[in-house]
Amino acid sequence: MTYRAPLSEFRFLLDHVVGFEHVAATDRFAEATPETVDAVLGEAAKLCEEVLAPLRRAGDLHPARLENGVVRTSPGFDEGYRAIAEGGWIAISADPEFGGMGLPMAMATAVNDMMSAACLSLQLAPLMTQGQIEAIENHASDEIKALYLPKLISGAWMGTMNLTEPQAGSDVGALTTRAVPNGDGTYAITGQKIYISWGDNDFTENVCHLVLARLPDAVPGTKGISLFLVPKRIPDDTGVPGVANSLRVVSLEHKMGLHGSPTAVMEYDGATGWLIGGEHDGMRAMFTMMNNARLGVGVQGIGVADGAYQHALAYAEGRKQGRTENNSITDHADVRRMLATMKAETFASRAIALANAVAIDMETATGHADWAARAALLTPITKAFGTETGIDVAELGVQVHGGMGFIEETGAAQYSRDVRVTAIYEGTNGIQSMDLVGRKLMDGGDAAYNLLDEMEAEAEATRADLPDLAEAVWQACETLRETTEWMVAQGAQDRFAGSVPYLRGFARVLGAHFHLKAARADKGGAHERLATFYINRLLPEHAGLLAHARQGADALYALSLDDLAA
Repeated sequence: MTYRAPLSEFRFLLDHVVGFEHVAATDRFAEATPETVDAVLGEAAKLCEEVLAPLRRAGDLHPARLENGVVRTSPGFDEGYRAIAEGGWIAISADPEFGGMGLPMAMATAVNDMMSAACLSLQLAPLMTQGQIEAIENHASDEIKALYLPKLISGAWMGTMNLTEPQAGSDVGALTTRAVPNGDGTYAITGQKIYISWGDNDFTENVCHLVLARLPDAVPGTKGISLFLVPKRIPDDTGVPGVANSLRVVSLEHKMGLHGSPTAVMEYDGATGWLIGGEHDGMRAMFTMMNNARLGVGVQGIGVADGAYQHALAYAEGRKQGRTENNSITDHADVRRMLATMKAETFASRAIALANAVAIDMETATGHADWAARAALLTPITKAFGTETGIDVAELGVQVHGGMGFIEETGAAQYSRDVRVTAIYEGTNGIQSMDLVGRKLMDGGDAAYNLLDEMEAEAEATRADLPDLAEAVWQACETLRETTEWMVAQGAQDRFAGSVPYLRGFARVLGAHFHLKAARADKGGAHERLATFYINRLLPEHAGLLAHARQGADALYALSLDDLAA
């Protein structure tokens, strides 16, 4: 089955649902005209359909491997990466001063969505580089920017993120990698990092690692962490990679999925690095990259959901069984339910991600605090709900295939295996939910309430056209508002105990809001019919989720470890 980029859906969402017109109306993004958007997304679609999609299966069947210390990538990945780099797709939202296109994050998000659907293992490479570009743009010295950004933006060099260590996963503050000043403005980096996506490759001139480490005078915990740029090969003043740095790939992980993406154990043995940002201020600089990546990872889930849906729909249309109108399994009610769920969930999560990107663009263009708060609020929701949508939709895709879904040759299982890690890396979805009820509600819930005000206003405006759908969404918003008020009034432990169902319930209601906007813009059309399915059949889940969220922590801890082991 071939991948088809959903260009009409992106155009509809940007024009009618997520407020992209406000981005295009700013001076900063005035070049993002409808003609430019169509041209850029159209070219990206061709890349994804014609170049990247054929590599998805090859990466799964022929994983990246380590041979005599050299990473050998999957067949065709070098040509695929070159097409990405030469097309400028790594640089779509990067600063034009260093060779970037300077286009809105909303457009970059749509491109990353399509690339993820086509070949997630390869898409992860430019995603890591995009995050590194943003971190360097915001925190590095002018000298580092001038030397590294053009190379990263062009794709000649690739970027990675090095946080995790064997004893320090989600607890980043437990890391022990050391950084010792060399006396010449550089630092000697020593330690081991694990789970490094695209830790090396055999087709770029250089690989640049952003590494979290501790200076000799660092205090314990996250406040004692600094960030360093550590290249595989040390470049000269003109940007030509020279002597090999003191680092190596120890091994590559054997993973459940994403076989085409080399996940490395990295060892640094006095490797030369350069400080990014201030001493002991590494987490702030790294979070710039991580927040970019969290939006990107949510979009990875959405892209895989779209790919899995298209794969399942094509199979269902061609699978003849039973005496029905079309003589295919698409006429069976349960198969129709699964396909409708897959499509409705993908639309909802995609709308949330694009709205998040729009908020980032508006913050960039205007500097207004309200847009910054909106972007911050939506980031953990995008990451968690987008990746869970990918997992759920991919699993439904296997089910639509029936017994053939369990057979690897159909390719249905690969979507499920590849996407599963997205709920884990770049901060587990449990951490995203804790972030939502913790940091993101530290404003007393103002950002959440402002969003709810907009959602309820949209429901009110839609009552005349779609009264039943509008009423259901309005009532759901009220339940979400009441639960948010409860969350704001609780201590940390009670918030955390209900954080996962709260985030899921928030996303469920927010998805209904965007479906309602789509239905209003396409009254009597396919989007109204899809919204009716979502609001009547999926939205009711919010009530149970938000009731769960309000239960507090007591009952959780009333179950002792002995009870759990019994």
